[in-house]
Amino acid sequence: MARTGRSPLNQSPPNPAPADPSPLLYGMQLPIQSQSTLYAEPWEADAGPGELVAVARAADRAGFAYVAGCDHVAVPRRLADAMSTIWYDPVATLAYLAGVTERVRLLSHVAVVGLRHPLVTAKQYATLDHLSGGRLILGVGAGHVAEEFEAVGADFARRGRCSTSPSTRCAPPWERTSSPCTTGSCTTSKGSGSGPGPRRSTCPSGSAAPRPPPCAGPRCG
Repeated sequence: MARTGRSPLNQSPPNPAPADPSPLLYGMQLPIQSQSTLYAEPWEADAGPGELVAVARAADRAGFAYVAGCDHVAVPRRLADAMSTIWYDPVATLAYLAGVTERVRLLSHVAVVGLRHPLVTAKQYATLDHLSGGRLILGVGAGHVAEEFEAVGADFARRGRCSTSPSTRCAPPWERTSSPCTTGSCTTSKGSGSGPGPRRSTCPSGSAAPRPPPCAGPRCG
């Protein structure tokens, strides 16, 4: 009995899957900048600004999408053996490296926003983005070390709310003009403005600004 339809050998191939328009990007968490004993290599203990610059410049030349820095202000004694107490400030570090690189993006991975007033965070990172020519990627997190919050007088229990505050995510003072700041769940300032703003829009709502990758490797805070 004859079969109807075409033989599988004569069938047209299925339509190929659409190409992913997003290019593959790769970057690195900086050595030296954070020296937790869980991941730091022995050579990092004696390294300093010169080696940090060499790493960042090598990443810049090699086409890395970003270099990243972690954020801890004060590591308590109970965690010091594992985490160490060497954690360069991420804003200062990324700003320093911005001056010695040309194209690599600068990622905070992550900025613990609950440790600081959101307007202070906005001011610092907006200035960094402005000075670096728009190369900042602001990655934020809630934080996990209660004693660190206590040391700076911040509320550890409310850290989640501060991480999702509108003034943290989109930061009203990041406007290009000195428009008034609105009151968010973690802000107390009203009717004030701040500049300079960032070089490009970094608000994650309604924009295509790149977002930081998840913590996929061992060098994370």
